[in-house]
Amino acid sequence: MQIRKATIDDASISFAIRREAIRAQCQGHYSPRDLEIWTAGEMSEVFARRVADHFHVAVVDGRVVGTGMIDLVSGKIDAVFVAPEYMGRGIGHALMAYLERLAIAAERQEVHLDATLNAAPFYRAMGFEGSDTAVYESSLGVSLVCVPMTKYLRAG
Repeated sequence: MQIRKATIDDASISFAIRREAIRAQCQGHYSPRDLEIWTAGEMSEVFARRVADHFHVAVVDGRVVGTGMIDLVSGKIDAVFVAPEYMGRGIGHALMAYLERLAIAAERQEVHLDATLNAAPFYRAMGFEGSDTAVYESSLGVSLVCVPMTKYLRAG
């Protein structure tokens, strides 16, 4: 597996991975109606530009199978998704470790994210803390319960 900076050419597969990962992992944690709204529609130019500007992708055998991004100014990690057929192979862990290394190199003391209810245990296993819930207002018009989480970083 290789992790690299995404390009505009990775936007379509990144959008598809996001949709399929949400559909595969979030069932039972969010209503079917919310999942439908959250994953509906076509990829926008705004999403494509965000991928090109901010995403990193995990590649296995020449195929993009996972995504993640970090804002090094704010320390926010977002859009960590793995294609369902590649889940459970350590790709999510590798992406998170990679994003954390970028944060450490940028001299961030901490990183934070808003975990979906199904992903909170994964992030806790990665050293993130947080158990309170909040509401994430999606740009697509759906309100989703999430778990704001923080991880304090140490260089080296």
